Amino acid sequence: MPTVSGRAEVRQFIQRTPAELEEKVLRGAARAAANVVANEAKERTQSKEVRGAIKVSTRKPEGGRIIAKVQVRGPGAYLAPWEEYGTSPHLISVDESQRNGMSIGRINKLAKQPDSNHSLVIGGKFVGATVLHPGARAHPFLRPALDIKETEAIGAAQAYIAARVTRSGILGGPEADAA
Repeated sequence: MPTVSGRAEVRQFIQRTPAELEEKVLRGAARAAANVVANEAKERTQSKEVRGAIKVSTRKPEGGRIIAKVQVRGPGAYLAPWEEYGTSPHLISVDESQRNGMSIGRINKLAKQPDSNHSLVIGGKFVGATVLHPGARAHPFLRPALDIKETEAIGAAQAYIAARVTRSGILGGPEADAA
């Protein structure tokens, strides 16, 4: 009858592998994939402000799923939906609560002064109490980034995992980055 040694060690290894993979590898792999998509989105946007606001985040909520997001957050983020989806024609006017009792004429007169931050003078010309903005065409940059870079993002995640799961074990931290 043959004898087997190391059975307990193998069982421990198998039991700890999922947690170790999750902790040391999978979240980083998701981040690597998301970075590929984020870099493409930064290349495709026409706005410097939006480019600076494109961020990658990962999290692991309850239930064990790992989520990686490419988001537009922070200064300039408010411009992203307008660029991605465009805008319909719309009226622009000075809100009553911002007028401080001034007429549109007075606001425009103040707006022509060099140190002013008033509105409704466009291109140095008085435009009246309201102006009809013609809208803006959509320039999608987020969804096309995902569509174009999907395969490359999956490859980046696979490369990240391959560099950290070795015959000698699961690497994490600085030793994995040196490998």
